[in-house]
Amino acid sequence: MKPFELKVEVESEYVPEQSDPGKQTYVFAYRVRITNTGERPAQVIARHWIIVDGNNQRQDVKGLGVVGQQPLLGPGEHFEYTSGCPLHTPVGSMRGSYLAVGEDGEPFAVPIEEFVLAMPRTLH
Repeated sequence: MKPFELKVEVESEYVPEQSDPGKQTYVFAYRVRITNTGERPAQVIARHWIIVDGNNQRQDVKGLGVVGQQPLLGPGEHFEYTSGCPLHTPVGSMRGSYLAVGEDGEPFAVPIEEFVLAMPRTLH
């Protein structure tokens, strides 16, 4: 096991009450769970999301923390949050990374695997 290791799990869903397909507005919510699977505390400092819609239009979103926080996670601890993403198409994807720092002050990247954003009944 690595001294500093964070695991990221994401679930997404379409939010019909905030979407308006007639105006090409499709809103998705995503729930993220970050778990410290390492042996030592680590803190999430920043995020970088790569959002791609169905027209292959890419948007990069960078910022400090996650939902206004920079959670410090001890071994075995987790942090969960929900956020949202509007698209101009009914299908898209997100991927990215978090920047974290270990208790030794060394930064490390935490990859976020690509996940699909899809309005129901748009993928076969």
